[in-house]
Amino acid sequence: MFNPILTEWLSLVLRWLHVIAAMAWIGSSFYFIHLDLSLKHRDGLPTGVQGDAWQVHGGGFYHMVKYLLAPARMPDELTWFKWEAYTTWLSGFALLVVVYYLDAELFLIDKSSMDLTPFAAGAFSLGSLISAWLIYEVLCRSPLGRHEAALAWVGYCFIVILTFAFTHMLSGRGAFNQIGAIIGTVMVANVFAIIIPNQKKTVAALLAGREPNPEWVKIGKQRSVHNNYLTLPVIFLMISNHYPLLFATRYNWVIVAIILALGPIIRHFFNSRHAGRGSPWWTWAVAAGGMAAVAWLSAAGPRETTTGALPPAPQFAQVETIVLSRCSMCHAKESVWATIATAPKGVLLDTNESIHRNARLIERNAVRSNAMPPGNITEMTAEERRMLAAWVAAGAPAK
Repeated sequence: MFNPILTEWLSLVLRWLHVIAAMAWIGSSFYFIHLDLSLKHRDGLPTGVQGDAWQVHGGGFYHMVKYLLAPARMPDELTWFKWEAYTTWLSGFALLVVVYYLDAELFLIDKSSMDLTPFAAGAFSLGSLISAWLIYEVLCRSPLGRHEAALAWVGYCFIVILTFAFTHMLSGRGAFNQIGAIIGTVMVANVFAIIIPNQKKTVAALLAGREPNPEWVKIGKQRSVHNNYLTLPVIFLMISNHYPLLFATRYNWVIVAIILALGPIIRHFFNSRHAGRGSPWWTWAVAAGGMAAVAWLSAAGPRETTTGALPPAPQFAQVETIVLSRCSMCHAKESVWATIATAPKGVLLDTNESIHRNARLIERNAVRSNAMPPGNITEMTAEERRMLAAWVAAGAPAK
């Protein structure tokens, strides 16, 4: 059994590293997409140059030049952009192990959806990461890969289907994290297995005095564009575990489907501006409408508290019994779970006063969503959730 203090600090350090690495990776990715789209072809450029761009930053001026394939002679020093991506994935996978695999019963499994063992849930999660990436590779290398619009549509449907399946097999939080991990794995695999190897083959060809294969550059650019459009959805999915009204509600898989569409639409606005093709302001209207739909769907609540009329408002003693038997195992001064060192987010639910004081949190996490108990580990029943809903609807009286 792992020490709860150790795992808590390990989770913090890995999360910190994951965020820092992701910022570096996404920042450089967005910058180079912006640079690539803003290049201008003009007379007088050296042979083999696709275009150039002048930029100013930090009080200095920069002249950026991009070769269509590669320079005739390799420079003495060459900067590679890869470790940001690798560190993001390695830290993210380590965090997946520490948070979701070691505490699978709390965060990955929901026995009301599927009664999995921690080992089975972890094996399924790892297997789906590998399988999804292999399917993506097959699609990209097939004739479909030459038709970007068709490939994007098939890929979108594939992820939505996975989301629907995962939300009916894992906990909502686990499902959202798993989809985010799959997309992140695809993105890093694009760097590790396609972009960097193709760049290395190009460098090797130049050093050997051979003409590089233009197809290497073309394929690398395709995967880089894929990563660009996948970035915003994966960020949303990774921060969604802090918002139970997203992952633990009735239409959680529809919410993911909307976000998967909105992310590329928002990126289209910026990519279009960078390329000098105008400002498609309609994208923000679509994004606003999509987020309004997400908010409406998140308010629909879980099935347990939205089917039929609520029962009469219960006595506070009944509410107290439900909370003490289903929630206070974690939300107490001393948790019964060895891996939980302190009450999550410092919320205590072990006295009458604390239960009444945190009525809004109880409503958000156990009434308007089924985020708590995590993975329904204490087996809160649908009737108990409806009793809590009736208590909240009556104003959460303390008597």
